[in-house]
Amino acid sequence: MNETDNLKQNMITALEGQKKAAFRSQFLELHFYDQMHLFTTLSGQQRQIIYRFLTPKELGDMFDEFAVDETTVIDYLKEMTPQLAATVLSEMYTDNTVDILGQMEKSDLATYLNLMPKDEIPEIRKLLNYDDKTAGALMTTEYVAVDQSKTVSTAMQIIRHQAENAEIIYYLYVLDDAQNLIGVVTLRDLLVSDKRTEIRSIMNPNIYSVLVDDDQEDVAQKVREYNFLAVPVVNQTGHMLGIITVDDIIDVIDEESAEDYSGLAGVNVDDTKESPWLAALHRLPWLITLLVLGMSTASLINHFDSLVSQASILAVFISLITGTAGNAGTQSLAIAIRKISVENDRKIWRLISNEVLTGALIGIVTAVVITIIVGVWKQNFILGSVIGISMLVAIIVANLAGSLIPILMDKIGVDPAVASGPFISTVSDLTSVMIYFSIAQLFLNYLV
Repeated sequence: MNETDNLKQNMITALEGQKKAAFRSQFLELHFYDQMHLFTTLSGQQRQIIYRFLTPKELGDMFDEFAVDETTVIDYLKEMTPQLAATVLSEMYTDNTVDILGQMEKSDLATYLNLMPKDEIPEIRKLLNYDDKTAGALMTTEYVAVDQSKTVSTAMQIIRHQAENAEIIYYLYVLDDAQNLIGVVTLRDLLVSDKRTEIRSIMNPNIYSVLVDDDQEDVAQKVREYNFLAVPVVNQTGHMLGIITVDDIIDVIDEESAEDYSGLAGVNVDDTKESPWLAALHRLPWLITLLVLGMSTASLINHFDSLVSQASILAVFISLITGTAGNAGTQSLAIAIRKISVENDRKIWRLISNEVLTGALIGIVTAVVITIIVGVWKQNFILGSVIGISMLVAIIVANLAGSLIPILMDKIGVDPAVASGPFISTVSDLTSVMIYFSIAQLFLNYLV
C-alpha cells in the first residue's frame, strides 16, 4: 500500500470513528480536486458524516471541482438537507452553481433558489437565461474591478477585500462611471507601480473581450490564441458583465473535442456508462440511416450488373477502391473539422485546394502501385490501368467531399462533426462505385 492509499485509509478510519478533528486536519490539507476524488469513492453513509464534518464553504470548494455535466453532483446534493444543499451552492463560484442548477428539474431548481440568499438570486436567474454554449452561460460574475480614477494603493486594498470571493485576482478590470470596460491592469502592474499612481495611467486600454452571445468555441479560440488566464465578457454597448476563466475554457476544449470525435465515430464517446440496451438504442438510428445510404451503393452496383456479367473480374476490386477512397475521405474530414475550429475563412478555403492536391498526389502514387500489381497479377495492364485511374479519381473526389461537406455544413450553421466518418465513407462508396464502373465501361472491349 503506497502513501496515498495509507492517507486515504487513515481518513476513512477517522471518518468512521467519528473523529472529526483528525479527519478535518488530513482532509483539508488535500487539494480540492483530491478531496473531490476521495469523496466520490465513499459510501452514502460515509458521505453523510462528511456533510456534518465540513462547513458549507468547505463543501462548496470541493464541489467546484466536479465536472458540471456529471449528474452525480445533483444526486450528492439531494443527499443533503435542502437548506444545506442550497448553502453549498451559494458558496460555490457562480458559473458552477448556474451550470448545476441548469441541469435540475424545475421543482428542484425552485426549491434551492428559494433557500439561497436573496441577494444572489437575481444574478443567478440572469445567468440561467443565457443560451447554452455561449459566453454568457460560461461566465462568472466574481471578478475584481476598479474605477480608473483610483490609485494603486486603493486598488490593492480592493483586491485584498475581494480576493477570497473572486475567481481570479491577476487581472483587475477598469470601468468607467457607466460600468463600461475601458481597460485592464495586471497584478504585476500594481506591484511595480508607485502606490500614489492613478489606475488610468498604468491600465492597458487595448482590451480583448468577448460578447455575451458569442459561441463558446469562439471564446475558447481567443483564449487559446492569446494565452489569457481570463477573458472579460461584455454586452453590445461594452458594459462589463463577467469573466470567463481558463479552467472553464479547458472544459470547453475538452467538450468540443469529444463532440468532434463523436462525430467522426458516429457515436457519443461520453456515454461510457450506458447499458448495452441504451447504447444500442442511441446508435441504431444513425446506423439505419447509413444502411439506407448503403443500399444506394448496392442499387448502383445492380445498375451495372450487365457490365459485371461481361467482365466479372471487375467485382474483385470493388471493395479495394471503395475502401481506399473511404479512408482518404475520412482523413480529409478529420483535417477539415480541426481547421474549421482554428482557422479563418481564407485559410479554410485554401484547405479545400490543399486537400484536392493532396488527394491527387496520393492518388497518383497508389494508382501507379495498383496498376503494376494488378497488371502483373492478372497479366492485363489495361485492367490494372482501369483500377489505377478509378482509384486516382475516387481518392480526389473523396478528399474533396471530406473537406467540402463539413465546411458547407459550418456555413449553414450545422455542426460539421455531423459529417461523421461513417457518413463520409458511405458517400465515398457511392461515388467510387460510380467512378469505377463508368471508367471500366469505356475500356470494356479490352476487359472481356
